Amino acid sequence: MLQISEVDRLAAALAGVRRSTTDGLAQWRYHGRLVARQIDGTTLVIRADFDYRDWLLRQFPDTFSVPARYAKHMMVIADLTNGDAGAIEDALEAAWQLQRSAD
Repeated sequence: MLQISEVDRLAAALAGVRRSTTDGLAQWRYHGRLVARQIDGTTLVIRADFDYRDWLLRQFPDTFSVPARYAKHMMVIADLTNGDAGAIEDALEAAWQLQRSAD
């Protein structure tokens, strides 16, 4: 189980990632590009290319999901309460790497 404070600590350790809030919900961006965004107290949306997203869904079905509204977007939903903390941490780092590759 991860808390938002732990996600904040993990994201802050990624070079160039900055935290901001919108309507009281945290988001983390690398040079303005979304890495992750808090949806509520227990879920995050994390950037993920389609291949990695598909892999996450197969390997960690209890941790990650893709609601219909995100099906065409390079994003995955992470369950902080019931999910695998290590997999979520890896997904955050992969999202950061994805956004860094756009530099």
